[in-house]
Amino acid sequence: MVLDSGEVLMDQPEVERVGGSRDPLDPDVRAPEAKRGDGAKKEKVSHNGVPGQTHSGQAPQRRPPPSSPRGGATARPPPPPLRRPLSLEITPQRLRRSQEQMADGRAVQPPWRSGSAAPSPPARSLSSLGAGGWMRRSESTRSVNFSPGLRVGGGRMRPATSLPHIARREVGRAPAPPPRPCLLVALRPLNLEQEKQTFFRSDYEYEPQFEYSQPEPRSVLEKYREGSGLFLPQAVGIMECVLKKFGSYENFEEVTGGSVLPKSQVWAAVRKYLQKEGCVGEVVVRLSDELLSQAVMVVESCRPTLTINLAGARQHWLEGMLRHEIGTHYLRGVNNNLQPWATAEGRKRFGLKPANPTEEGLASLHSVLLRKQPYLWRAALLYYTVYHAASMSFSRLFGHIARFVQDPDVRWEYCLRAKRGQTDTSQPGCFSKDQVYLDGILRLLRHRRNIDFKMLTSLGKVSFEDVEMLRPLAVLPRTRIPHFMRDQGRYLQHLDHIVTANDLDDSALQHLLP
Repeated sequence: MVLDSGEVLMDQPEVERVGGSRDPLDPDVRAPEAKRGDGAKKEKVSHNGVPGQTHSGQAPQRRPPPSSPRGGATARPPPPPLRRPLSLEITPQRLRRSQEQMADGRAVQPPWRSGSAAPSPPARSLSSLGAGGWMRRSESTRSVNFSPGLRVGGGRMRPATSLPHIARREVGRAPAPPPRPCLLVALRPLNLEQEKQTFFRSDYEYEPQFEYSQPEPRSVLEKYREGSGLFLPQAVGIMECVLKKFGSYENFEEVTGGSVLPKSQVWAAVRKYLQKEGCVGEVVVRLSDELLSQAVMVVESCRPTLTINLAGARQHWLEGMLRHEIGTHYLRGVNNNLQPWATAEGRKRFGLKPANPTEEGLASLHSVLLRKQPYLWRAALLYYTVYHAASMSFSRLFGHIARFVQDPDVRWEYCLRAKRGQTDTSQPGCFSKDQVYLDGILRLLRHRRNIDFKMLTSLGKVSFEDVEMLRPLAVLPRTRIPHFMRDQGRYLQHLDHIVTANDLDDSALQHLLP
């Protein structure tokens, strides 16, 4: 994707106009007469034998009729009608067929709808989206589908045969329900801003009552209702390490994160990163002010779409977020589509473990991998907040984490994430999905000496525990490795630096995770 504000590419079908407009090859359409000069200039004649127009730029003029020798005007005989060249007398097959269909009252159908034996349009998937993939864009979305060197002639039209097949709905059958939104979007309360204002006006004592457009099924909320305390000492240790060095979270954010970037600089950073990974034209990027997370990568209508929270797009942290979402989630997703376990049935057939916590742990490590001060603050605070949300109300939790964060807006964000899915936040309860980040990080760091990280990425969305089992079955041609992982020795040095900077103890991790 090349982020370019000057071009808008939209999918446009090629439409044949049959009827309703004059055929330019109709016999009653005459070619204009050629201009005759006073000298010995000859008429210009086209290759088909039809008189052509001159290039003088003046309108053609008629000569006055010559006078008869008797002095009276003689009527000039009408010129013979111009005929079409023989090569154009035959109606093209596509027009003849369309005229026959119109005479029979039949509608003109696209090629794949005209018969049972006609080919279907090609299926689209993550693995088939190359540098020429077709993406949409809107005010908050920028995606250009080819590299800068090819943007000479403007936009291109997609072939009609590549348009999606639109099946006819059977009579009497109810339309299919619309797809449910992404989990992180569905769990954003409708009345978020109103409840936040009420909470702040109450001096942080009000318990927010949230409303949701589509409440998640109870099975989803039950899955994430239990918080874990297994890595609580490590979470607290990481945050205390940061406070000891920077004094407060706010100072840590300002020193290590830098300023919040404007949209133009966010687009430029995304463009530069996609060029590093060779993903130009493959990902739709949107900017939003409504995400609860820093960013989210989803697939919408077979298009990989990255939505970035503008409030979290900081100068020194943005590339880490792109390593998280594109360098990890997107590339592992592309690689996964090449493997025999790409489907749910395939995963079941091979007996694979869940992709998490490996998936989010690996992405979180990559968020801080190349930083000079790679503190795991966010993953640690999310883990800590979720653990205490299970036994506290919203207002009590808000006051409890003031030990680590003074900024009320930042505290609200963390408490909201830990309590999302709840309507009455006066009750204890948590949404524990956010603990997966630190959980995955620590498991990967514990086994970092024994993991083939390149193979882990090539295999797709798999757990690090399944790597050796799947190695002989892997389809490795065309798999993609992020640029920061290509030097395995240097990559491991960065992981060691993360362990040291966050004051993690390898022996303690070995004891917790034998």
